[in-house]
Amino acid sequence: MKTVFVMIKCQLGETYEVAAIIADEIPEVRSVYSTSGNYDLLAQFQLSDDQEIGRFIARSVQTVKGVKDTYTIIGLNAFTEDGPRQGPDGI
Repeated sequence: MKTVFVMIKCQLGETYEVAAIIADEIPEVRSVYSTSGNYDLLAQFQLSDDQEIGRFIARSVQTVKGVKDTYTIIGLNAFTEDGPRQGPDGI
């Protein structure tokens, strides 16, 4: 599984509508937060190993009505309850 975080900039006045669409219609979504700063939303997605990240973002996220821009961050290792717990030596 691959964890991907996407920062989303929305068209003015459409943040809540975009968040609702992502939460309700994209099965890979794990969480959606409103944020302050340059982007309006932060969404976490869990993709299967065979899903291509760029194609998923382009087809599933950037095509949502009201999405203006995205910035993608790929998660490498989870250190909290959402992922496997490992100590500093990888055990």
